[in-house]
Amino acid sequence: MYRKRFDDMNCSIARALDEVGEWWSLLIVRECTQGTTRFDEFQSTLGIARNVLTSRLARLTELGIIERYPLEDRANTDGYRLTKKGRDLFPVLIALMQWGDRWLTKTGKAPVALVDDENGHRIEPVVVRSKDGRALSFDDVRFAPGPGATSATREVIAHRNGRVLGDS
Repeated sequence: MYRKRFDDMNCSIARALDEVGEWWSLLIVRECTQGTTRFDEFQSTLGIARNVLTSRLARLTELGIIERYPLEDRANTDGYRLTKKGRDLFPVLIALMQWGDRWLTKTGKAPVALVDDENGHRIEPVVVRSKDGRALSFDDVRFAPGPGATSATREVIAHRNGRVLGDS
């Protein structure tokens, strides 16, 4: 089935979804954060078809989100682990998990608790904060052109902010 690509869109969210927006991809990343390394472990834990898993692992490797490495205890067998790029998805996974815990649990109770390994305390919710530490919602922020903004992006942002391009 054809899927629209977003790699030409000047939007970091769209381009990120191009790489990890397919649900198996984030579930594979989740498994990596929990120590899964071997193909057969991914397959049994996720219940994913071999051909789909092969395809997703290849794509995540191609994108530099995971990497293959030789397993010491298994001759001629590779494992998979997160790269720096993949590890940077951790807060995304946690935010998605916390949203699901809040809005989608059938019992109203989180199926998994995340605790700080050092002290055993539950982690705090992922929150967008201002420089002074205030929690912010989308009502509290505005979009401004970033250093990678194209002229089209600048125009859209200016329009959405109610200004004509060139106004200060």
